[in-house]
Amino acid sequence: MLFLSILVSLQAIVSAIDATWYDAHATFYGDMRGGDTMQGACGYGDLFKQGYGLETAALSTALFNNGLSCGSCFEIMCVNDPQWCIKGAGTIKVTATNFCPPNHDQPDIHHWCNPPARHFDLSMAMFTKIAVFKAGIVPVRYRRVACAKSGGVKFELKGNPNWLLVLFYNVANAGDVTNAKIRGSGSSGWSQMKRNWGQNWQIGGNLVGQSLSFQLTTSDGKTVEFDGVVPSNWKFGQSFEGNKNF
Repeated sequence: MLFLSILVSLQAIVSAIDATWYDAHATFYGDMRGGDTMQGACGYGDLFKQGYGLETAALSTALFNNGLSCGSCFEIMCVNDPQWCIKGAGTIKVTATNFCPPNHDQPDIHHWCNPPARHFDLSMAMFTKIAVFKAGIVPVRYRRVACAKSGGVKFELKGNPNWLLVLFYNVANAGDVTNAKIRGSGSSGWSQMKRNWGQNWQIGGNLVGQSLSFQLTTSDGKTVEFDGVVPSNWKFGQSFEGNKNF
C-alpha cells in the first residue's frame, strides 16, 4: 500500500513536469542587481527576501496562464545563434515571478510577448549566463522542471480584519498553487479561498485571533495540509513557514 502511494505521488509530479524541450525566445529586463525585477505580477514582492533572488523570469501571455503559472520553474538554454549564444554555457533554471505584457500596437514579430509567442523576459543576470549582453534577444529552448526549494512552504498574511489575503511562496516541485482552502481554529471545516492575483489568495470574514491551517493543491494534483501553521497571535504583514513542502 505504501509503495502504491509513493508511485501515485511520483506520477503526479511527473504529470506537471515536462521533459520535452520547446522553442521560445528570451530577452532581459532590469539591471545586474535585479532592479525592476522585484514586485511583479505574481505578488512575490522582494525576491531576495523570499528566496527567489535573480533566478527569475517574466512570462509571455502564452506561458503565464493568467497567473496560474506563477511559481513554476523552467530550464532554459540558448540555441541556434552562434554569434550571441555563449558557447558551453549550458542551461539556467528560473522561477516564474512576473508577467511580460503584450503590446498590441505592434505586430507579433516586433513584440515578443504578444500571443501566441512563448517568451521569457529574464533578469539581466540570468540572460548573460547564456547569451551575450548585446544580443538583446536570442532563440532558446525550455522545459518545465521541478522547483528545488529549501525549507517549507511559506505564508505571508495581508489584508484587514474583515478580509484576509495570503501569499503562498517557496513552493517546491510543481511550484504553482492552483487551489487553496483555509480553516480557522474556530471552525470545524475547510473554506474555499479565491485567487486574487498571482499567488495571492483571499477570503472574506474575520479570522483574527484564530490559528490558521491551509490545504494547498499544485498543478500536478498533489494536495498538502498545513495544520496550525499560523499561530493565533498572528498579525498582518507577518510571514510563517510550514514544516513541510511538496
